[in-house]
Amino acid sequence: MGKGREAPDNLERALYEQYARVARAMANPGRVALLDVLCQAERDVEALASVVGMSFKNTSAQLRELRLVGLVEARREGTHVYYRVSEDSVCTFLGDLRRLSRQRLAEVDRLVRDWIEGTGDLELVRRADLLERMASGNVAVFDVRPREEYEAGHIPGARSVPLDELDAGLADLPAEVEVVAYCRGPYCVLAPEAVRACRARGLRARRLEDGFPEWRSAGLPVAVGADAAA
Repeated sequence: MGKGREAPDNLERALYEQYARVARAMANPGRVALLDVLCQAERDVEALASVVGMSFKNTSAQLRELRLVGLVEARREGTHVYYRVSEDSVCTFLGDLRRLSRQRLAEVDRLVRDWIEGTGDLELVRRADLLERMASGNVAVFDVRPREEYEAGHIPGARSVPLDELDAGLADLPAEVEVVAYCRGPYCVLAPEAVRACRARGLRARRLEDGFPEWRSAGLPVAVGADAAA
């Protein structure tokens, strides 16, 4: 080896210990929830605490653990500190964790089937199909995430229709137009709830096969800013 520090006596073990630090940081449901939200948009501690349903103090403590292993970063703006994921690979890792958990844990698969896929619609809208339909103009794409997540990044042409504003979003929608809803990912409950609500009103509705993070990771077009139609 070149000049510098000598390698540990057991280099592999030293590396495994560092890998385990990242794994330990993920071994908390609150931290997983925080990463899931931060993969949509950066937020300050107060907003994060509200979204994930934890106290301000606990949220700060969990963010500190994630920051120690480099999974999140922070920036200060005035009196507020905003957190974001350190890089896109953090969100890719979170997506892989979801898929592996569903493949290996029967309870995860049951929860997904009963509460997320149990909309009565086995056919999801694929990304390529959605692009074609949007080009033809015969579909209304609803981003049902909170508005700040939409403004941080969304599918071009999608309307910002947070779930609690769905009635207003449907007010001027022609009956013949199908709604395609998407949210934070394939295991997010917001889009399935929007689909159920649309169908209860007699509308045709389906959900995208996954969510905005997967759309962005696939290298598809992304828009930022407020909904021009709002």
